Amino acid sequence: MTTIPLIYRLFFLYIEPVSALAGAYYAAFRADEYVRDLSLTSSRPLLSSLTTQHTMVLLQLANLYLLFALNEHLVLSSTTSLKTWRRLLFGLLVADFGHLYSMAPLGAEVFWRVWEWNAMCWGSVGFVYAGASMRMAFLAGVGLSGAERVKTK
Repeated sequence: MTTIPLIYRLFFLYIEPVSALAGAYYAAFRADEYVRDLSLTSSRPLLSSLTTQHTMVLLQLANLYLLFALNEHLVLSSTTSLKTWRRLLFGLLVADFGHLYSMAPLGAEVFWRVWEWNAMCWGSVGFVYAGASMRMAFLAGVGLSGAERVKTK
């Protein structure tokens, strides 16, 4: 039987899903703050009130964050199959790159000017870097025993 290392279980089963739930909460219930803070501190836009369409998009985003949290926790906590873990984490890695791409309209500096990041940028860039790094490490077999790496290829 395969044992998933503790660091991966903690991050993928608890830390990341809770973070996604926080994103869902802010997108759904604190939409004005969510949008206002989705920028570098030096380029914070002035906000007028959100339109109905903006609110709908943020509710859809909140729904996807909820799906992300539930899928990651419920699927991964139900199995120790490396094949299942690898497939789900690969899909989430693709989503990480899509999420980072969604930040590109702020300009390339959003990806490296950490001293200008507010909490939302830390979540939308910094935490995504952490999640993507954890996924790449898992997919590369870092911390998995040699037998487990061979068995799933």
